[in-house]
Amino acid sequence: MSALFTRILCPIDGSANAEAAMEMAVGLQKAHGAELWLVTVFRHHSLLEASMSMVRPEDPGNVDDSLRDYASEVSEAGKKRAIEFGADPVRAFVKRGPPARTIVAFAKDHDCDLIVLGSRGLGDIESYLLGSVSHKVTSLSECPVLVV
Repeated sequence: MSALFTRILCPIDGSANAEAAMEMAVGLQKAHGAELWLVTVFRHHSLLEASMSMVRPEDPGNVDDSLRDYASEVSEAGKKRAIEFGADPVRAFVKRGPPARTIVAFAKDHDCDLIVLGSRGLGDIESYLLGSVSHKVTSLSECPVLVV
């Protein structure tokens, strides 16, 4: 009998919900002998959004560079945490773009057959106006999505 899932994608953003989703994804990975791939997505911010973003005030620099650096830190910390949960193998990626569309495109481009993500992350004001990333991912994805 073949495994139900062979490659599981878990988007992470450093939030508690993302960590809970990652813990669930690791459990599914173990149960199915799947690969676990983590992805952290950052998006380009306008000057207005940049003033409300997660950029460190002591070193604002280029906003996109700061966001990429922060996303890399989140990605590496997530990978370490996944290993602590028992993930093997696990790979971590950083991508730039609109979060939901970038997650769905990444899953499709890399033949992921399950996306496991938190119900709410560290979203911004747009999430409250246009809907959560998890809601958009479930609407756009061609593969199954488990929202934790």
